[in-house]
Amino acid sequence: MISQEMLALGKKSSVIREIFEYSKVRRAEIGDENVFDYSLGNPSIPAPQKIGETMQTLLREMNPVDLHGYTSAPGDMTVRRKIAESITARFGVPADPALIYMTCGAAASLTITLRALTTPGDEVVLLAPYFPEYQVFVRNAGAVPQTVCCRPGDFDLDIDALAAAIGPRTRALILNSPNNPSGAVFSAQSIERLADLLREKTAQIGHPITIIADEPYRELVYDGVEVPYVPAYYDDTVVCYSYSKSLSLPGERIGYIAVSPRMPMAGDVFAAVCGAGRSMGYVCAPSLLQHTVALCGDVKPDLSAYDRNRTRLYTALTEMGYEAVQPKGAFYLFVKALEENAASFCEKAKQFELLLVPSDDFGVPGYVRIAYCVDYERIERSLPAFRQLYAAYNEGK
Repeated sequence: MISQEMLALGKKSSVIREIFEYSKVRRAEIGDENVFDYSLGNPSIPAPQKIGETMQTLLREMNPVDLHGYTSAPGDMTVRRKIAESITARFGVPADPALIYMTCGAAASLTITLRALTTPGDEVVLLAPYFPEYQVFVRNAGAVPQTVCCRPGDFDLDIDALAAAIGPRTRALILNSPNNPSGAVFSAQSIERLADLLREKTAQIGHPITIIADEPYRELVYDGVEVPYVPAYYDDTVVCYSYSKSLSLPGERIGYIAVSPRMPMAGDVFAAVCGAGRSMGYVCAPSLLQHTVALCGDVKPDLSAYDRNRTRLYTALTEMGYEAVQPKGAFYLFVKALEENAASFCEKAKQFELLLVPSDDFGVPGYVRIAYCVDYERIERSLPAFRQLYAAYNEGK
């Protein structure tokens, strides 16, 4: 007998992956240049040159046994120390290497953290729109996802809606800023209001509510926008970080969990993180990558290509008549569908070889996500298709 739950997950891919697989079929049929695939958030800019140079230096100069051997289960302490020093230097808050756990990217960070913090039946608040796999991760931990929609229009936090939703079973809240899929960045004022609310609710219900700050897009911001560092505002925070987007290393799978030293019982929380990692086999993240990010973690990505794509696509689509959220970060444009059914709208878009992701799996109806981490020429070639799609809905008006 096999797990029917796992069977169902294995047979049904995420909507993002389904569209991406469809794009591969269409590219083979009609040519790559004729398909406008905006499905997958796969960084299109190359990794900074320092990454390759550092790897080569490590391969050449570091003892191979140390470089390719097992690290401690939570990660190499020298690496964790450098990350803690970087956090303190960048954000002015304490960080403890003994409370940092190296992981294979943000997905591992989130699944470990959720398993460590929750027991079956606990509720985890998901701020919609959210990354669809949050639902899978939360349920896999035995917890119950509870969706709370952000404010329509700009998708900032809706504090009143959160206040109404948080109850005795609430154990954690996943906060993703810059946000996938909306590109919104929650302001310091919004984070302060959220922190005040959670402290008030903690006092009422008698147990802490932890913010799980999912931050793979932290460095991908535009126009001088700053992303508040959540542990500076709220003690009961665990940061889940990935270098996939900031250093264009999605296939290398490297990130970390950082438990705030200010968190009540931080040592026990970290021990639970270690136990969860052990129970799921998420130990000893890739050693070469650990040592690489320790030396390159503060390298800043060149966002000029993403910014150019963002500006061109947002300006062109809004001039055509589409409604879109102007993204402050990440590399996604969240566009209002031209009919109520976003999935139906995306099927219509396929007629023009536009591959867009409907918003339903992100927890809100009526939008599509466009991942503009593609080459600029593809955006330019796709604009006539967007015009044709708009015209198809507005003929005779």
